[in-house]
Amino acid sequence: MAEDKTALLEDLSKCVRCGSCKANCPTFLGDPLEPMGTRGRLVLLRGLLTGAVKPSRLLNERIFSCILCGACAGACPLGVDIPEAICQGRALLSPTDKKRRLLRPLARWSSRRPDVAFRMLRMGERLLLPFLAKRGIIPFSPELPEVPLRRSEQVFRVHKKKGRVAVFVGCSINYVFPHMGESLINVLRKFGYEVVLPHGETCCGAPLRALGLEKEAEELAEKNYRVFSRLKVEAILSLCPTCALSLKTEYPKMIGKGLDRVMDVSTFFADKLKGMDKIYRTSFYHDPCHLSYGLGVKQEPREIIRKAGLDLVGGEDQGCCGFGGLYCMSFKEISAGLLQKRTERISASAADAVVTSCPGCVLQLSRTVTDRPVLHLIELIEEAYCYRPEKQPRKEKDAESEPTLF
Repeated sequence: MAEDKTALLEDLSKCVRCGSCKANCPTFLGDPLEPMGTRGRLVLLRGLLTGAVKPSRLLNERIFSCILCGACAGACPLGVDIPEAICQGRALLSPTDKKRRLLRPLARWSSRRPDVAFRMLRMGERLLLPFLAKRGIIPFSPELPEVPLRRSEQVFRVHKKKGRVAVFVGCSINYVFPHMGESLINVLRKFGYEVVLPHGETCCGAPLRALGLEKEAEELAEKNYRVFSRLKVEAILSLCPTCALSLKTEYPKMIGKGLDRVMDVSTFFADKLKGMDKIYRTSFYHDPCHLSYGLGVKQEPREIIRKAGLDLVGGEDQGCCGFGGLYCMSFKEISAGLLQKRTERISASAADAVVTSCPGCVLQLSRTVTDRPVLHLIELIEEAYCYRPEKQPRKEKDAESEPTLF
């Protein structure tokens, strides 16, 4: 821990307080107080490490008020890894942070026994979740599926295999939106890919890191690395940008090794999809923060949407929806404010549908965008490429050589 503090202090000492990091900070734009922005948080963390600032309730609120969207990632001209500094600072402050004292053991327990936690939520779905939502303890009451997507190890084979990929399902897809996972499997098989859902996958660890539970997050990272690094696949796909970012970018910082073959579905399908006739709908594409800022993926989803026949409206402005995983429970007002701004932007676009690439964004936006569908990109891909009618019958040799809609 002493070595970690020294390394963190060295990194923070590079900061010259230029303010570049707070230009796109959503919490600062919503509350323009210096400690509510990136630069202010870095100054406070450095003060904590040097002893100039003592742990306190207010200090905890400032450091934990960061939504970890990554808008500041890469903004520092001197190379300070700001999201990593925030995570390390939370690990230092977690013993004194009383506001989230109940969330930590709950997150720790549910990450180790996710199937048990899911069954308990299912048992209390009609009473417990609506009660918690009505009391404002949780911001929504999702309708849970009867069974999760992943059950032991599953291999979905195809008749003429073109390739083999693995899917990192993630908690939200597995327990809240399994139909999105089924859409991904359907599309992959349609394109001739054998799909593997390996046994032993666990939470990516991002929720635990956000709460300052660094050691527990590292344990999950080691488990996932062991499971996925041994697979002979050409890609590891995820429908959740947070999961993809964790496995590919955060794991090397946490355990010294990452999964290079991890990618978002839009990156994987970008050069595999071809256009189709217009279906006369307009869409607003909402950029998930971790996909855009963390993984640098912005144009691929838009190109896929255009190829699927939808006209994009509303421009390419970036805006956080305010979900942030457990953030929407700890900072309800900030989260609601960000959601309201995004909803107003979507409404002004007059789009027929909202498309995004993150299950968390779908969950959050669906709270207020109720007059039009909010879709995950994979649902659009499935609709456009798996169920489209063929205008002309293919030649027999083409059907044999290109059975996957190329």
